Amino acid sequence: METAFFSAASLFHADDDSVDDGGGTRDEAQVGAEGESQQPALEYEERIHKFPGVDLSIREFSSHQLNANLLWPGTFFFADWLVKNPSILDGQRILELGSGTGALAIFLRKTFGVDITTSDYDDKDIEENIAHNCRVNKLDVLPHIRHTWGDPFPILQPDWNIVIASDILLYVKQYPNLITTLSFLLEESDLNRQKGVCTNITTKAGTQVAARRPMFLMSWRRRIGKDQSIFFDGCEKAGMEVQHLGDLVYLISKKR
Repeated sequence: METAFFSAASLFHADDDSVDDGGGTRDEAQVGAEGESQQPALEYEERIHKFPGVDLSIREFSSHQLNANLLWPGTFFFADWLVKNPSILDGQRILELGSGTGALAIFLRKTFGVDITTSDYDDKDIEENIAHNCRVNKLDVLPHIRHTWGDPFPILQPDWNIVIASDILLYVKQYPNLITTLSFLLEESDLNRQKGVCTNITTKAGTQVAARRPMFLMSWRRRIGKDQSIFFDGCEKAGMEVQHLGDLVYLISKKR
């Protein structure tokens, strides 16, 4: 697997002094002589990434203003973990938050045939790049939702019963927005099915955890110091339960 280094661009509006209140970048290098914003042409790199049992061709932005450009370590570790725990995905409707290139969703669709929807910041280039990556890997384009965390979710009655994500705990300022979106999805998802149905997950320590759907499964590997505890504490305060399953995979669900 070729190492992909992370670009230091901003992921969400109002996270950086170079971003204005409307979400548009205001980097001086992008402002023309007459004061009009000049968006640089996007450049891409095609890489072959090794996932369990399959190689995927993934087109990544060389640089992208919303930071949805490269694959991070959590994607591959999470893929390995899911391969070891395939029963948790069986027959479920899945939503991925912060899909980026769409690589994890593409892997899960090709490997397990799951019903999965991608989601990321409201940006057409991200959506088009995920669609491209689906096609080059001989897959029908996955359904995609543009959504900025914290904003009203575009689907008022979602019916996903598993939400997944990998390496999305980057900007501490966005944790409250992520928690708002996550709380909505866990509260409102699976409206047309029986809530609270459990599946057993074996932790790294060998113990059994009863995971109730709807649930959020998250993996992180990008080193962020102790900031992740701020996110987990926020989840607890919002009425969610956080359980570490081992290998930096976390299960988050609404408290009973």
